[in-house]
Amino acid sequence: MKKIIPNTLIVSMLAIFSCRSMAAEIDLRMSWWGGNGRHQVTLKALDEFHKQHPNINVKAEYTGWDGHLSRLTTQLAGNTEPDVMQTNWNWLPIFSKDGKGFYDLYKVTDQLDLSQFDPKELRQTTVNGKLNGIPISVTARVFYFNDQTWSHSGLKYPAQWDELIAAGKVFQEKLGDQYYPIILEHQDTLSLLRSYMTQKYNTPTIDESTKKFAYSRKQWVEFFTLYKKMVDSHVMPSTKYYASFGKSNMYEMKPWINGEWGGTYMWNSTITKYSDNLTKPARLVPGPYPMLPGAKDAGLFFKPAQMLSIGKSTRYPQESAMLINFLLNSKAGIDALGLERGVPLSAAAVKQLRDNGTIRDQDPAVAGLDLALSLPHEMKTSPYFDDPQIVSLFGDVLQSIDYGQKSVTEAADYFNQQGDRILSRAMR
Repeated sequence: MKKIIPNTLIVSMLAIFSCRSMAAEIDLRMSWWGGNGRHQVTLKALDEFHKQHPNINVKAEYTGWDGHLSRLTTQLAGNTEPDVMQTNWNWLPIFSKDGKGFYDLYKVTDQLDLSQFDPKELRQTTVNGKLNGIPISVTARVFYFNDQTWSHSGLKYPAQWDELIAAGKVFQEKLGDQYYPIILEHQDTLSLLRSYMTQKYNTPTIDESTKKFAYSRKQWVEFFTLYKKMVDSHVMPSTKYYASFGKSNMYEMKPWINGEWGGTYMWNSTITKYSDNLTKPARLVPGPYPMLPGAKDAGLFFKPAQMLSIGKSTRYPQESAMLINFLLNSKAGIDALGLERGVPLSAAAVKQLRDNGTIRDQDPAVAGLDLALSLPHEMKTSPYFDDPQIVSLFGDVLQSIDYGQKSVTEAADYFNQQGDRILSRAMR
């Protein structure tokens, strides 16, 4: 005889299984790089996310910048990358030439509100029609100056390149040998020299059609000659002098903290940690942007500051998208992250942070972005310009000049030749 199971029992059993399914715990991994301030606000945001979604656990994997890319490269190669990860715009040609290196975020629009973002910003992070990452903010390098140090020098902030170069000797003679108008790490120097060359020649640095640099040999010599002139004129320390302070972050070094290094050329999105470490009452303020007479473009390096991407190997794309949406578009996520990753692109975040007073026009990050946006910046920067191998090569070449191993001409030739080889391999 067949046993008859009452419908009510079936319904009850289905409800139990449904509840169990809904309550099943999901483990996500999220990685990012940054300083302690970024770590703390992101951990706070993840805690808030877990309160709203108690069945989703997020394991935080965070580091400083050094070593982060090599670690992620290994993970992506082995399909063990995190579900959600902070990524860089210039990594797209490395990991996702065909657009398949990261999960296509257009597939999770039910969980991720893309209407909060300007379509033109999303186009920058779209490869072959696949959205590889949500740009958190946009950023550009501009000049920031220590108001106390420059006040003691008696100089106005330089509005022309000649004024910047002339400031070096004034700092040295009036304040002392250890005082410099600006301090630049090698990747910042690369962008600064490119800005000057763009203003003068109004040509891109890289020709992607030929997969080579676009500068002539004479222009490369001029490029590195300007660097040597700035070091010799005491505008900024050489890489040799800078190396004497160890390998800690520049904003943690004593000469920066006490104002011996009077300014920097830095991303507006990361300037807060540099400003916060100054000895009070000193503060960082954006200065005028030096322009050559007749320049049509400032030569700014505009790019997404960072992105949030979903791993192509994730088992939980919807939940990963929910996490990104929480961080960038929800009240709790926006409050937690604030301006730690720059002035956000999310319209919801901008409104909320302006309403609660977090976005203030006098804030260095906000003021720097406003300055950058006010300058002519039609020249697009190739992501290959920011290729890690190109940046590393440039740092090595600067050291070869500063340690007397290569002349400026030799350094220019070497960088051009080796750089072309890197570009040729990277663009295959």
